[in-house]
Amino acid sequence: MKEPVLLKNIKSPKDLKRLDEKELPVLAEEIRSVLVETVSKTGGHLASNLGVVELTLALHRVFNSPIDHIIWDVSHQSYTHKLLTGRLEQFDTLRTRGGLSGYTKPEESVHDFFQYGHSATAASAALGIAEAKRIKKDNSFTVAVVGDGSLTGGLIYESLNNAGRTKSRLIVVINDNEMSISQNVGAMARYLTAIRTKPRYYRFKAKTERVLNKIPLIGPFLAKAISTVKSFLKNIIYESTWFEELGFHYIGPIDGHDLHQLTEAFKSAKVLKHPVVVHVNTIKGKGYDFAEKEPTQFHGVSKFDINTGEPIPCCKSYSTLLGEFLCEVAEKDRRICAITAAMSVGTGLELFRERFPQRFFDVGIAESHAVTFASGLAAYNMLPVFAVYSTFLQRSYDQLIHDAALQGRKIVLAIDRAGFVGEDGETHQGVFDVAYLNTIPDITVYSPANFAEFKSFMNKALYHEKGVVAVRYPRGEESVFPEDFTPSLGSFDVYSSEGAQIALITYGRIFAYACQAKKALEEKGIPVKIIKINRVKPIDGNILDALTGVQKAFFFEEGIRTGGIGEKLGSMLLEKCLNLKYKLVAVADCFVEQGSVAEQLAENNLDKNGMLRIILEDENDGGE
Repeated sequence: MKEPVLLKNIKSPKDLKRLDEKELPVLAEEIRSVLVETVSKTGGHLASNLGVVELTLALHRVFNSPIDHIIWDVSHQSYTHKLLTGRLEQFDTLRTRGGLSGYTKPEESVHDFFQYGHSATAASAALGIAEAKRIKKDNSFTVAVVGDGSLTGGLIYESLNNAGRTKSRLIVVINDNEMSISQNVGAMARYLTAIRTKPRYYRFKAKTERVLNKIPLIGPFLAKAISTVKSFLKNIIYESTWFEELGFHYIGPIDGHDLHQLTEAFKSAKVLKHPVVVHVNTIKGKGYDFAEKEPTQFHGVSKFDINTGEPIPCCKSYSTLLGEFLCEVAEKDRRICAITAAMSVGTGLELFRERFPQRFFDVGIAESHAVTFASGLAAYNMLPVFAVYSTFLQRSYDQLIHDAALQGRKIVLAIDRAGFVGEDGETHQGVFDVAYLNTIPDITVYSPANFAEFKSFMNKALYHEKGVVAVRYPRGEESVFPEDFTPSLGSFDVYSSEGAQIALITYGRIFAYACQAKKALEEKGIPVKIIKINRVKPIDGNILDALTGVQKAFFFEEGIRTGGIGEKLGSMLLEKCLNLKYKLVAVADCFVEQGSVAEQLAENNLDKNGMLRIILEDENDGGE
């Protein structure tokens, strides 16, 4: 990679404003080079960031961050924003422990005003900020940058409906990267678009209306008549937009890679006294051929070879296995349907989509709708499987209660990325699903520890359980079991040594670490019993009988402590009056920061060394 000449001298947006307009294309090229080089090593969101380089440059040229606030929806496309706000020297630490976040983060910079990881939220927050400014007579601007994918989520429509009735200085940028600039609108429409992006057009329009309104008797009538004629002509020639019906001024569509057009459009938006929508068309992956050709594949990527675009080889994942399993059962059972919330690649459903398009549903970024939609399918005797990341299922809590569990609908939740997710950080950790699902009656939850268990529990979810059934599994490859352990595929397993008075209780992938700790303890002469919970809700009461003779039990849980299964089992032990010491090790009352999964497990004492340390410290303290 060539040394970035212009970029290295930009420490803040003020430095960007000093550049000549002719230098900006060179700067854009430097930024794209840094993005590709860095993400190829760290992984992250590439295509979306490559698509907003010029858009970000124009925003920071026209607006005055951090006085003006730029709120990035999801914020996975904020890498250029980070580079323009003084974070070039740290950029190679992207998504690493202690390094830059892959999303906006207020602790990193005053230019990051909100921390986001979920979609369709920025307009709501931006409206709140803009209205607070109006109340305080603060004339600065608030800009929400929203991807067109976010328009598939319901929350943004709630915020836009609310915003259109206000007089706040809110600008919503719709980054539309799914279609090219329309070529068949006609010369008049292109002319009107050019006119409508000029600040002087809006100044002249406002001045004309003020003058007309001052003319006695006929002035207001003329102003209204001209406005009516203008709207009529625009509806015919330009087509009125839905945004204007909501009360927004609409500017666009703008070529999102034309810096001059973008700059003029944003200057125009600043002239207006009401909320504005600026519609921008961009090309996802722009500037890197592989990403342009396969933007979906380069949306969120692991490490890859820059020269070929090929990902660094990795082992088979649970996500891939899900797609294969669903294709197997769907071949025999025509009731099987697969649902995704705009994550078909991430959840492994691409193969299903190709083979069974009539039974595949991508509902967009609308997880709440997905659950109720699945319940509707189930009501008419289909067997829907909703594949969803743990962090996004949180958005469906109300629907899980009212539309699914309460009505006894048979839907299956394939919960991907359960537990620690690594580099995506606080907003994406899958450590809450067990706790919140545990609060809902009539839901069954399985937590497999390897591929064989995964397939078995998915089969049980489909054909042997009633109501809502969740199968939760981690990101990445399967764990390795000890050779002398044979899983029963029942509700729990016992893996014990003779004379064991210490029990390790756990579930999911960290069972493998418990086995490693068991081996190390037995080498020190401490026999251990492991109780591996497979069905974490409802807990099998026979587990209490399996603890007979045990003096100390250590529960290790890769999930939030409050409301988790460890607390539930502790309550059951107390009610049963079992005389044993019980210690729970789980994720504390905190949000887990980015880093590798290995680092996150170690930090929370959920790997082999952490388990050993907890148990041996207790032994050295005499069990007190």
